[in-house]
Amino acid sequence: MKRILAGRITALVPGVALICAVSLALFSASWAQAAHSSSAPGAAAQNTMGMGPVHVGPHKTFWGYYDSHLDTYYSTDVSDKTQAKMMGINFAPGLKHVPEGAAPPIYLVEGNAAAHQLAVFGSQPGETDYSPLWHEVIVKWKSGSKVVLLTSDNQINALKAKGKLTETDMAHTILDCPIIHVAK
Repeated sequence: MKRILAGRITALVPGVALICAVSLALFSASWAQAAHSSSAPGAAAQNTMGMGPVHVGPHKTFWGYYDSHLDTYYSTDVSDKTQAKMMGINFAPGLKHVPEGAAPPIYLVEGNAAAHQLAVFGSQPGETDYSPLWHEVIVKWKSGSKVVLLTSDNQINALKAKGKLTETDMAHTILDCPIIHVAK
């Protein structure tokens, strides 16, 4: 951007180009310094709990359904070593000690699935039972059942009650998948 801006200034008023280029360089340097200082305006946001400055970094995000709308989430850790390797996330054996009742279900469809099928959450932020920790439940359509897009835990439970699909609890596999954006 400096090069483009300086080029435009040079084209407009050649005598002012040097002054503007120096001003732009000084502004850029002072902004960079302010971003690393906790008391300067424009500084990186400080966490008041002593965790240091907040930084924005690259994270893969995913979409999942809850009550027929899309939520955005991260997948960071899992209690199963094989899944951790397969998913490229952290193996967290301590998650095995989380009581299953403390982690709502995340429904994952295996086998036949509707186009654009995503994970389905059993809760979300703002609900009384929300937690970023989830116990995995594998959903499979029974032979002969009409496959539809699953978008809510209530829909899954109703279809299970009608004998259309099965649910299998994954031997207490716990995923750490915080929902970071709720889209209603």
